[in-house]
Amino acid sequence: MPYTIPAAPAASRTPSLLRRDLQERLDALARTHRVPGAQLAVDTGTDVIAVHTGTADVTTGSPVTADTAVPLGSLTKPYTAALVMLLADDGDLELDEPACEHLPELAGTPEVTIRQLLSHTGGLPTGPDSDTAAATTAARYLTAVCTARDLLFTPGTDFSYSNAGYVAAGRLVETVTGMPWPEAVRALLLEPLGIRPAFVGDAAPVRPVAAGHAVNTATGQAVAARQNLAPLEAPAGALLAGALDLAAFGAALTGRSDLLPPAVTKEMRRPEPAARPGTLADGWGLGVALYQRDGRVWCGHDGNAQGTSCHLRADPESGVVVAFTGNAAGATALWRDLAEELDRLTGIRVPAAAAADDVPDRGRPVELPDCAGTYRNGTTAYRIAPGPDGTPALSVDGDLALPLVCYADLSCDLRDPATGRLEPGGRFHRDPATGRIDRVQISGRTARRTDDG
Repeated sequence: MPYTIPAAPAASRTPSLLRRDLQERLDALARTHRVPGAQLAVDTGTDVIAVHTGTADVTTGSPVTADTAVPLGSLTKPYTAALVMLLADDGDLELDEPACEHLPELAGTPEVTIRQLLSHTGGLPTGPDSDTAAATTAARYLTAVCTARDLLFTPGTDFSYSNAGYVAAGRLVETVTGMPWPEAVRALLLEPLGIRPAFVGDAAPVRPVAAGHAVNTATGQAVAARQNLAPLEAPAGALLAGALDLAAFGAALTGRSDLLPPAVTKEMRRPEPAARPGTLADGWGLGVALYQRDGRVWCGHDGNAQGTSCHLRADPESGVVVAFTGNAAGATALWRDLAEELDRLTGIRVPAAAAADDVPDRGRPVELPDCAGTYRNGTTAYRIAPGPDGTPALSVDGDLALPLVCYADLSCDLRDPATGRLEPGGRFHRDPATGRIDRVQISGRTARRTDDG
């Protein structure tokens, strides 16, 4: 059943008045969440309504416009996946063949398939930080990261969000097309969609570009943040775009564009059985996250760069697409509030996050003493040890430990020490042969146990 505007006087149903209402709410929510600038685009299938607000860069005072491009962070990944899918549709590669057939640098993980790269089910670690990545080449990066020793689980059996997997996917595009990844995404996706390309690190951008922002805790003022992305990580996070650009790509994902053939979009949206992304989404396809709401399955992705928060949701059944960009970390909370406003103003019940209603009643917290230990995802160390009150607490690479609240189904929440509020954390995994906890997944990233205590 298609979405409809809630019952109201006929005049209130016009796109111009709806645009006014959305503009007022976006302005107000940006002030509430201290987000300098934001964009929203809603494609109802018949009308595209776009609004924007605020400042693109507090350093220069430049305003956000409909054309302003915002660093998308991981929302770049669906574009890279779409490139790979187009190559598969042309017969240049097979999704279920080992990726090392095209990339010798993946010889250390010969069983990982191209499908598993796109769905984060290959067991690859997330990869080193951008400063480390900037000091090497893509081939050396992948040779070092994609090793049997560092596999988090048997490929095709679980989920772990991996930037390294998308560095590999980008290399795959370059190997097959003979074009650098920026050239391939420009020629095969962006320009056919009518999008003016912009990338992190552009010396002379061809369109207005927004800065990300952080809040100075001492003054409460927003300060511009520098984007830090190694060139080899571009396929995982280098795109800049506006909400209207995202909406155009979202429409293509629903099959409403000749750019992506229906067979390609259907395959991208098909849930991968092994993909259990935990707090990130309700499921995962090939390059796109899947979100459940009211019996529908939306596709899309979230992206965070340095000081930005961007979101895309598309409903293939109705053709509705919602796209949002914000240039501060607080824009994630703005997006969730805005989703509630969209429901109230338009009747569009967009899933801002994984479906809370689908989380089972886990009962009372339980003690889980055998979860204590050190777990690793590549070079990242997850340490779980008893806190001052004896309950387990999690620290990542030695950062501030956050109390864990564990449940009988092996799921866990993280407790904010300042507010006491519980946030979805992830889940533990027991080895079926030994019964021993051997992995933990936190925020979609899996870490393998390396020792006890």
